[in-house]
Amino acid sequence: MINHHEPLTPWHNPIVELDALALSWAIHARELSCREVMLACLVQIESFNPEVNALVLLRDSEDWLAQADERDRQLDRGQSMGWMHGMPQAIKDLAFTEGLTTSLGSPLFAQQVPQVDAISVARVRASGAIIVGKSNVPEFGLGSHTYNQLLGTTFNAYDSGLCAGGSSGGAAVALALRMLPVADGSDMMGSLRNPAAFNNVFGMRPSLGRGPFGPTPELFVQQLATEGPMGRTVADVARLLRTQAGYDPQVPLSLKDDPVFLRAPLQRDVQGLRLGWLGDYNGYLAMEDGVLSLCERALADFISLGCEVENCQPEFSLAQLWDCWLVHRHWLVQGTLGPLYNDPDKRRWLKPEACWEVEGAASLRAVDVYRASQSRSDGYRALLRLFERYDFLLLPTAQVFPFDARQPWPKPINGQEMDTYHRWMEVVIGPTLAGLPSISIPVGFNPSGLPMGLQIIGPAQADHAVLPLACAHEQLTQWVRQHPPSNLL
Repeated sequence: MINHHEPLTPWHNPIVELDALALSWAIHARELSCREVMLACLVQIESFNPEVNALVLLRDSEDWLAQADERDRQLDRGQSMGWMHGMPQAIKDLAFTEGLTTSLGSPLFAQQVPQVDAISVARVRASGAIIVGKSNVPEFGLGSHTYNQLLGTTFNAYDSGLCAGGSSGGAAVALALRMLPVADGSDMMGSLRNPAAFNNVFGMRPSLGRGPFGPTPELFVQQLATEGPMGRTVADVARLLRTQAGYDPQVPLSLKDDPVFLRAPLQRDVQGLRLGWLGDYNGYLAMEDGVLSLCERALADFISLGCEVENCQPEFSLAQLWDCWLVHRHWLVQGTLGPLYNDPDKRRWLKPEACWEVEGAASLRAVDVYRASQSRSDGYRALLRLFERYDFLLLPTAQVFPFDARQPWPKPINGQEMDTYHRWMEVVIGPTLAGLPSISIPVGFNPSGLPMGLQIIGPAQADHAVLPLACAHEQLTQWVRQHPPSNLL
């Protein structure tokens, strides 16, 4: 039983060490009050957030405590809102939060206070979560480095001079430093996976349509970004995904599967599973020294679990897939940011990468977008052929380790120049374009103590199958539990 009557400090804070499901159990068993949980969270945030700037736009702490007290009174009456009852939650600052600023990391939206919640936000509120603020993002979520001119830079949990990843960088760092028990995010180009790898936690991009993405003015074309969960355990990731998942008529392409299917036990026999290792696509991807070897050492973990691992490659041009990605990205970003770019007074507040995306769309024709969609479909079919032989595919989560936070992005990797601000994250676009479930799992650290992750990619809509394999690896290695950030020790 937790001795929660001793004064809490960030170095003696057993409450925040609990994973989300254990914390939920302790609250509902009345081992912990919601107020005690919120006070512990407050101590952790006050102790660590000033250095890393993971959580932003924080509500007044008295408001947190008042809501926690109300949650306790509900439990006194035998009422629980759900598994997140009384748990602190910070929402990624790209998702609308009713009554709380949603800045998108841009000075242009510094005063934007939505009147409605995003679907995913409404679902965690309905499950009893207490929204304490937002998690920091790159401007408009563009780029896998969390910095913006409005709210500043988020720094890595393992080295506060380095990049946290992005765009769910604030969420990942808050998780790693035990400021939050579980975190939400979204993923277009690795935004749930890259920061998870950079901060030694789990981040899952669900199947396309699993977590309804909205509200958004466009319902049928936006098929790259998706909501998703992050956590310090696979079980927590699965539980939050169950909350986020489920059909919503506001999003006609969302999946109608009952999220109850995600309740299947995570502890399953993985012996005999066939895993295809994609590596660096036969040298196509530039990799920082140590990334590939670290991920390859993790292949032995899967073999020890009884899996079969083979090298494999899709029969499709990776250069063609990148060109397809650029067209989709330019086209979709232009649709959102074009009106801002076209106004000179607003354009001056856009970062150069945002302007580059809009300008890249200027020369696109309808036939270019259609051909890119054909390439995307061909790329998916190439992966589908691999899934005829393999149950899952494995791929590094990133091409570099966390880098100097003063750099906007890594310009060269192993002597190869990166020609765009996001080329260094090309490794993540395959699952995104194919709409496949992909979870980044921790696989260890380089000699400098910097973490890395590995993607487990499943067939379309096989979220329920990806999670048990990730769980089996977690139980074997326990990277999160055994290797917290040094300032927590």
